[in-house]
Amino acid sequence: MSQLREPVFAVFRVVVGVLFALHGLTSLTGVLGGVRGTGAAVEVGLWPGWWAALIQFVGGVLVAVGLGTRGAALVCSGSMAYAYFVVHQPDALVPTANGGELAALFCWTFFLIAVAGPTRWSVDTLFWSAKQSGT
Repeated sequence: MSQLREPVFAVFRVVVGVLFALHGLTSLTGVLGGVRGTGAAVEVGLWPGWWAALIQFVGGVLVAVGLGTRGAALVCSGSMAYAYFVVHQPDALVPTANGGELAALFCWTFFLIAVAGPTRWSVDTLFWSAKQSGT
């Protein structure tokens, strides 16, 4: 099973990044249902919704391809911690009561990715390999 750890984690990183990017794209453009299924996009520049959606889209893409993975994942994790504590937690203490399950899951998932790093199947690794080999 240990030989599967790295490829499985790479697939995990890609899937989580794509899901997060799609979540942001939905809010930014209104496609795929838009904000809360209304078909609407978040107003450009609106704090914190538009900025959160931008972080979700850009950060999700970066994590999915493995470019600046640790930094992008840390920013994504922080944005979800902010979402949980500012948006959800004031409504109730636990995630199942305040609707913050996704925010909590994304927060801890991206924190794990930030700590674990991108794996060898990432753009980060391609850049570092090329740099170390002198090309």
